[in-house]
Amino acid sequence: MLVADRLIAGALMALSLYFMSHAVALPIGWNGQTGGPGGGSFPFWLSAVMLACSAVILLRSFAADARASFAFDTAMLRPILLVVAAIVVTIALISWLGAYIAIPAFLFWYLRIFGGHGWTLVLSITLITPVFLFFFFEVTLRILLPKGVTEPLFFPLYAMFF
Repeated sequence: MLVADRLIAGALMALSLYFMSHAVALPIGWNGQTGGPGGGSFPFWLSAVMLACSAVILLRSFAADARASFAFDTAMLRPILLVVAAIVVTIALISWLGAYIAIPAFLFWYLRIFGGHGWTLVLSITLITPVFLFFFFEVTLRILLPKGVTEPLFFPLYAMFF
């Protein structure tokens, strides 16, 4: 498994560097004209964090305590495939229903149906997440997320904040 860790960490590091090289085509600093970060800021810094995490994984694979044996548990294959399928469905639904419906629907499925968590946690996370996403991306960063068929519901919010 150490070889796999090293290969995946190396591939992720290369992918991060690739993303960073393309992100600098756009400004990554603060844009004084729009009053927000440049268009390449979010992809650049997200790729930088991914690069750092991959480097830590690579370094840990060379550490002495990483030499412990690891066996893949085949019982975990079904839950992994279920989550991957749910993520694919969520991504497919984003263009049709919009991010503010598809992401909370995935969170509801993942927390309540798949994870069996209580209603208080499930409802609080699925209701707070779209509000946070709206204010973080659309109001603060001025990055519009796809809204699909729900876009007319956002016109009053646009009038309030823009």
